[in-house]
Amino acid sequence: MLRNYLLTAWKVFMRRKLFTAINLACIVLTLVVLMVTTALLETAFFPTGVEGKSGRFLQVYSIYSESADRGTQRTSRLGWKTVERHLKHLPGLERVAALTGANQVSVYQGDRVSELDMRRVDADYWKILDFKVLGGRLPTEDDERAGRMVAVLNETSARRLFGDAAAPGRRISVGGQSFEVIGVVADVLHMNAYADIWAPLTTFPSTDYRSRETGDFTALLLAKNAADLPRIQRDVERAALGFVSDDPHRFALTRFWGDSKLDVFARELLHNYDQADSGGARVLALVGAAMLLFMLLPALNLVNLNMGRTLERSTEIGVRKAFGATGLQLAGQLVVENVLLCLAGGLLGLACTQGVLWLLEQSHLIPYLEVGVNLAVFGCGMLLAFVFGLLSGLVPAWKMSRLDPVHALKGNA
Repeated sequence: MLRNYLLTAWKVFMRRKLFTAINLACIVLTLVVLMVTTALLETAFFPTGVEGKSGRFLQVYSIYSESADRGTQRTSRLGWKTVERHLKHLPGLERVAALTGANQVSVYQGDRVSELDMRRVDADYWKILDFKVLGGRLPTEDDERAGRMVAVLNETSARRLFGDAAAPGRRISVGGQSFEVIGVVADVLHMNAYADIWAPLTTFPSTDYRSRETGDFTALLLAKNAADLPRIQRDVERAALGFVSDDPHRFALTRFWGDSKLDVFARELLHNYDQADSGGARVLALVGAAMLLFMLLPALNLVNLNMGRTLERSTEIGVRKAFGATGLQLAGQLVVENVLLCLAGGLLGLACTQGVLWLLEQSHLIPYLEVGVNLAVFGCGMLLAFVFGLLSGLVPAWKMSRLDPVHALKGNA
């Protein structure tokens, strides 16, 4: 029976080529938008490559303080002292890294000035993240302890500053400080890895950062096992209770949380600084609901198109009913046709999605973007295509199965 369904579907598609093309265009456009969005979200929150260990690490991104009467609140980034005192020695951690944000700096070369983004990081940072080294080496604990003025560039910045010449061994001037470039790494976009220049923490012009509870730092906590993450999150929450604000009379209570990448985004988006629940599940639910609603609009359009096609095939339906075809068989035929069309649109949509993502990468609208259609996105795309086919095929199929054969043979549905 399935073979007959497939042959009939092929004949129907070829008989009405314009209708088939319109349906495919509608499906492809919808799926491209959904799959591009899915690929970008997957890259942002569930990355591979340089942040491939993100399934084992947590981020402590901000400190939330409030007064006893909850009338005054303050949110700030972590200071180095907070990372060192409250987070470095939590049990079950393999490594703890402290890193600053990517701050814009001026790099001087003679009379030329380049504006680049620079992070200062500790030695554990290079052990938690898996950078692809293209030349030279990465900073070590010895570099950090000795306070060596060394730096790492990403590939684009190395080419921008030195052209085709090898960057390791060259010197750059950043904000009045002279750094020796010791390594070049591949360009990366991810939240904790993005920068143009990296330098050790000990290259700060002043050691004042060591005495500050708040500042410009994020902490990366790498667990020995992913199963330890819930316990480590509880330990981080308890560690915050021992935090003493620089103004304890004004800010009596402090909170900070160990979050995944999704949780960090959700907490910043929803401002859920005062509770353990970041709202990540809610954000994912809202994104899922928005995608479903977006998919429903073209599905309704396809329903209308399929209803028109059903009415045009009323004579064919009447003949088949007169020869004993059941309503379920007829409904199954149209659903199969629609699902096949949507799956074909899904395959075309995947190819178009790859093209759109390639154009996004080449346009540099998002710096250092590197994203592709992997197996997860492929599976999501085909699942969406299948659901899309069911949604837009069930109503016309139900109406077709209820056609009266006498009226259908007369061409009056």
